Amino acid sequence: MLLIGGGALAAAPSAAAKANLLTIDKVSQHAPGVQVKVTYSCDVGIDHQLVANATTLNHSSHDQSIAAGTVKKDKLVCDYENHVALVTLRPAAGSHFDKGDKVKVTVFYFDNDGFRYADTETVAVL
Repeated sequence: MLLIGGGALAAAPSAAAKANLLTIDKVSQHAPGVQVKVTYSCDVGIDHQLVANATTLNHSSHDQSIAAGTVKKDKLVCDYENHVALVTLRPAAGSHFDKGDKVKVTVFYFDNDGFRYADTETVAVL
């Protein structure tokens, strides 16, 4: 686990980063979209939001569904400790998520300068 965390830290834009880690704990259907339980930690003073994206894998390319959700920076507790966030992802227009769908979920931090880091992903069945 330390090697994975170290790799995430090396990818972070701040050289002084001590936390900024993400773990996807659970993915579930949350009509009409998806909900993701995430354990996160972040450095004090970091100016970013937590973003989650979901894409169906078992639909055809013409019927593929996507969803996205965020936790804004003022809702994150950044004190180097682990915290849990429930991210509710809303589907794009025309997208739908059904029980039994196989989805790929990606979670990452996104800062005001456009940097994306600490990416983690998983595949789950709703």
